[in-house]
Amino acid sequence: MIRFHYSFRLAATLVLGGVLGLTLSACAEGNVLKGLPGMGAETKTEAAPVPKAAPKTVTASRTPAVRTPSTSVRTTQRPPQLPSLEELLGRMPKPGETFKQPPPLPPSGAVRVGLLLPLTGINSRIGNAMLNAASLALFDFADSDFEILVRDTRGTPEGSDEAARLAIGDGAEVLIGPLLSNSVSAVALSARAAGVPVIAFSSDRRVAGDGVFTMGFFPEDEVRRVVEYAVQKGINRFALLAPDDPYGNAVSSALDAATYRLGASVTAREFYDPLSRDFSKNVRNLADYDRRRAALVDQREYLKQSGDEFSKRALARLKNLQTLGDPPFDALLVADGGKRLISVAALLPFYDVDPGRVKILGTGQWEVAGIGAEPALMGGWFAAPDPKSREAFIEKYRKTYSTRPHRLTTLAYDAMALAVVLARQPENRYAIERIAQSGGFTGRDGVFRFLADGQVERGLAVLEVGQKQARVIDPAPRSFR
Repeated sequence: MIRFHYSFRLAATLVLGGVLGLTLSACAEGNVLKGLPGMGAETKTEAAPVPKAAPKTVTASRTPAVRTPSTSVRTTQRPPQLPSLEELLGRMPKPGETFKQPPPLPPSGAVRVGLLLPLTGINSRIGNAMLNAASLALFDFADSDFEILVRDTRGTPEGSDEAARLAIGDGAEVLIGPLLSNSVSAVALSARAAGVPVIAFSSDRRVAGDGVFTMGFFPEDEVRRVVEYAVQKGINRFALLAPDDPYGNAVSSALDAATYRLGASVTAREFYDPLSRDFSKNVRNLADYDRRRAALVDQREYLKQSGDEFSKRALARLKNLQTLGDPPFDALLVADGGKRLISVAALLPFYDVDPGRVKILGTGQWEVAGIGAEPALMGGWFAAPDPKSREAFIEKYRKTYSTRPHRLTTLAYDAMALAVVLARQPENRYAIERIAQSGGFTGRDGVFRFLADGQVERGLAVLEVGQKQARVIDPAPRSFR
């Protein structure tokens, strides 16, 4: 059967029924996550220590019947060749299927997987949303000999290390999570010592390797994809406007690498204080506004002094211009999201960066509905997973939990589905070569695979910003062949 184990160092112990019934109305808020590059510094939370109780065993039979996914399972023996997740994702339970209660006790040989999430603390909303998603994958795909050990990291490195040790001590063969890069680093030492691989959710490449895999969305991949597409469309001069933080630095390095490889160039670059509320000086400098404005004033004065008919007509044509000449770039990459993105974008036309002449590019942080309401971003390009790949998951999550899932929940769903796939192997089920197989997998965010260094590679689409939503203009690859 399928079992959940919970271990919390808090006065209250959450059972599965309570977790699955949570309404996470704030999961979709922008920049909720702390600690990832570009998301702000992580805030540590501390709880008063309380005596530890034995982990509580919660069976699927305790799950509320109303919003509970079907637990119907299959026991068909899998062939030695590892299948893609696409096969499992095609086995989604249909609405109206009868809920089948699992047997009361698990078999002694159950495969155990540790799930490390911040179920309390500053990122608890995201952690519980990811637990919901992992639970969907578990009920959708797991057989009767699969067991998940849920451990609360409390959103801290210390809590993550303790959670990992508890899961490993209880026999976890692989760890899924934790969420933030500093927590992954804290977990890695114990996991490597025990020979237990880690599939984490961080977007920091630096924590990957030697048995640690990262499933996060890397800005470097997004930059490379959108720059490749822009170069194919004849754009060769790029500029960057980014926050002066680790995220902005990562995007800058990725832009340099992509343009160098493609024979293009970066002709302007400006970093701004992410805590500032006024970005006008940065946009003004990037647009070379003062020089272009002075050139227009000089030209007008020269034409006035000339006084001939040709000069008068030329002067009339310059009447409505702000500057003379174009900015020193053909495309501008604005590496930000949320309210800062809107504030920065609104300044572009003011300093005569015309989106009709300069293509505005973005990263995966643009993947939110409604950014087309800012006119400067309309028609802009950015790279992200194809939204159609996760439409079914979003609808299933919404129906089950009565709220729209946080953007990161697909990571938890795909990681759990991957763990289920690998659990069906007869031996060495979580060996590094199995996790990092070259053919990859098909998940809720499209195709992905882990490289030998532990970093994830994703098949991304290029999208164009519309007034209400973005549309795919260059599809994502369907495989890595």
